[in-house]
Amino acid sequence: MSGPIRILIADDHAVVRSGLRLLLSSQPDMEVVAECGSHHEVLEALAAGGIDVASLDLTMPGGSPAALIEDVIERSPGIGVVVLTMHDDPGHARMALAAGARGYVVKSAADRHLLEAIRTIAQGGTYRPDAVGGEQVTGPKPVGGGRPRDGLSQREQEVLVLLAQGHTNQQIADKLFLSVKTIESYRSRLMSKLGFSNRAELTRFALEAGLLGAG
Repeated sequence: MSGPIRILIADDHAVVRSGLRLLLSSQPDMEVVAECGSHHEVLEALAAGGIDVASLDLTMPGGSPAALIEDVIERSPGIGVVVLTMHDDPGHARMALAAGARGYVVKSAADRHLLEAIRTIAQGGTYRPDAVGGEQVTGPKPVGGGRPRDGLSQREQEVLVLLAQGHTNQQIADKLFLSVKTIESYRSRLMSKLGFSNRAELTRFALEAGLLGAG
């Protein structure tokens, strides 16, 4: 990437946003381009464009944490999301990663891990902590003890079914009234979240999860 990493900070506490701005702005390869205190403000900032990585708190007014992450990714597929939160809880981490976040950092360790997470995500990678709350957080472990498909959003399941049925990205985009770029982002997220590398594995997963039979 040429130029500094352009970052959106979202946290409902102004003092936290101020501290993050100081930390990130001190880095020669980073630039804070937007600060938001609510779900609505995040969506407004996205409309202006020019953001590479969004640092999101989990507990902000205006919507559920998973909905915020999914909204950011659906509206701006090229943005990488890192969750920065006080919740040192593996359940929260799995929820955030299942919703599409590519990084999870606990605020108590932000000075050590946030900068690394942002740089990793800006380069297209995923930054997952070795452990959260003393527990390993790896792979698409079912959320809430459910089936593997329960870790997917409704939109991700729709895209998965259409991919498994053999539709092209363009055909899926037309059916769901989304851009091809957005569909490509969903496909990449599904591969990463489920640990697969090709469409055949996605199709087998859809069959085993009962998604094709239901569709």
